[in-house]
Amino acid sequence: MTAGLMVAILPQAASTQDKAPIAWNVQDYGAVADGLTDCTEAFQKALDAASAAGGGVVHVPAGRYAIKGNLRVPANVTLQGTYRMPPTVNRPVPAEIGGSVLLAYAGRGSLDGEPFIRLAGNCSAVEGLVILYPDWKQTDVPPVPYPPCIASEGTENVAVQDCCLVNPYEGIRFVLAHRHLIRNVTGYPIKRGIYVDQCYDIGHIENVHFWPFGVLYKPDDPYCYWINTQGVAFELARTDWHYVSNTFCFGYGIGYRFSQSKAGSTNGNFLGLGADSCQRAVYVEQAQDPGLLITNGEFVGRWGSTDSVCVEIAPGAVGKVSLVNCSFWGPIDRCVLMRSHVGTFSASACHFVHWNNAAQGSPAIDLEGGAAIVQACTFGNMGTHVRIGEKVRSAIIIGNQSADGLIIRNAAGRRARILGNDEDPVEWTPQARVYYRLAIGQEGDARWIEGMHGRESLKIGNTERTYRWTHGDARLILPIQPKRQYEVALTLTVPAAALASDAGVYLGQTRIIPFTKAGTFVLSGKIPATSADTITLTIRCKPWVPAELNPNSRDTRKLGVQLHSVLMKAASGAGSRVFDGNTGRFMGGKGER
Repeated sequence: MTAGLMVAILPQAASTQDKAPIAWNVQDYGAVADGLTDCTEAFQKALDAASAAGGGVVHVPAGRYAIKGNLRVPANVTLQGTYRMPPTVNRPVPAEIGGSVLLAYAGRGSLDGEPFIRLAGNCSAVEGLVILYPDWKQTDVPPVPYPPCIASEGTENVAVQDCCLVNPYEGIRFVLAHRHLIRNVTGYPIKRGIYVDQCYDIGHIENVHFWPFGVLYKPDDPYCYWINTQGVAFELARTDWHYVSNTFCFGYGIGYRFSQSKAGSTNGNFLGLGADSCQRAVYVEQAQDPGLLITNGEFVGRWGSTDSVCVEIAPGAVGKVSLVNCSFWGPIDRCVLMRSHVGTFSASACHFVHWNNAAQGSPAIDLEGGAAIVQACTFGNMGTHVRIGEKVRSAIIIGNQSADGLIIRNAAGRRARILGNDEDPVEWTPQARVYYRLAIGQEGDARWIEGMHGRESLKIGNTERTYRWTHGDARLILPIQPKRQYEVALTLTVPAAALASDAGVYLGQTRIIPFTKAGTFVLSGKIPATSADTITLTIRCKPWVPAELNPNSRDTRKLGVQLHSVLMKAASGAGSRVFDGNTGRFMGGKGER
């Protein structure tokens, strides 16, 4: 019976010989992999032949193919190179790259021309290619614009997979491209990596890695700096239920931009987002009411910056921005800046390692408006953890941890509900508030200062003197008993470079301690009674940079004065016992340990 079946099947197998091939090869249509011959026509002939047969795969064998025009991939056709994984290239771009490499030339100097490759029909795809722009130079700053490398509009189920877009001005642009799939894509697009708009049925972006492949990267290189301040890795405008997972970008002005087009904005599921060395890791211009669900994000500020914000929510943003299990570290000014007065923000189980790197007193989470929930998060000890502005309509800060206690600056009054957070380990009893000392530069000082650099120490003989440098208008936020007068004594070192006619310590707009000469002093001033339980003193002086005054110095920080300690004593009834504000213990008299 087996032999009979074989005989019966053989005529049917033979009858398929005359059918169209299931795959096409660009070299069969005249493509030459020498990197010089223009292969535009040969590629397009192969693609059209596959289309005429109802669809199929057009193979691109290994080699370098010069494409001096534009390509259109018809419906049901895949242009496929050799790679079956996301390829990358070395730095700088090597003369020889293995696998299937397309050299793109068309459109130099134009933003709005035809894309290098257009996915022109439903179920069209590009796979397994390295695409390189040979006329690109790292010395071109600003970079020369080109139309998108790959684009599609008015299509369904198009795909870009296993490709490296080495140096396009814009990588991928999909408009009205529903249910698209972008997977395993690498490269270093210049102005923008991926742009999606008007995707009304769920699109997927997965395992995309934008990093300086092919670029000699230095943070201060003009080309790298341009991308690091002007470039956008991922931008989503109107797109519904978008799914973005396991993506990463390095060295962009904005890592993930949620913008608003004429058609609207985004909602979706964003899992495993990574943005390293970005001026804004996430910038939310607008979001739909269902919101942006961001989970397992890793966000780092731009290398060498002092003003990076990892997640910024613009004033008009309406939809909720939800962060779950995200981590923030590196050169960051603020981890989260909530500027919207109409939107909602939440952070759950997030970890905030670094912030306030310019020592300006910036908080980890800065709430200027809207509604917010911060719960079950952990914080480092870089200063203020949460600032709640007076225009915030609702804030719930609950169950958060920090070793020295959560520092919350609340200007919203009863509209903020603060519960179950780590508290200051030091208990400030009424007796402690009448006479106390704070050692600056030692553990336990962070709660009472803003606008100062990190802890430092200097050994003088057998004595170690700790301090912090002030920066700009540094602030001391000091506990007091209401309706009592105080005298404050500051031990500080005033460099000659910090002296100015208005230098000194201010209570409001009144200077209570002037700085008149350089040196190390104990300077005192009087503080009138107030109904508040804290007062804020501002230390003002002329900022100076050590490296600008001393050619042997590499210190480029803006400094003011060295503050060593603060002694606060009520004008009457203080007694002789001095409370140690760093440790929570009482000391001997005169503020000595």
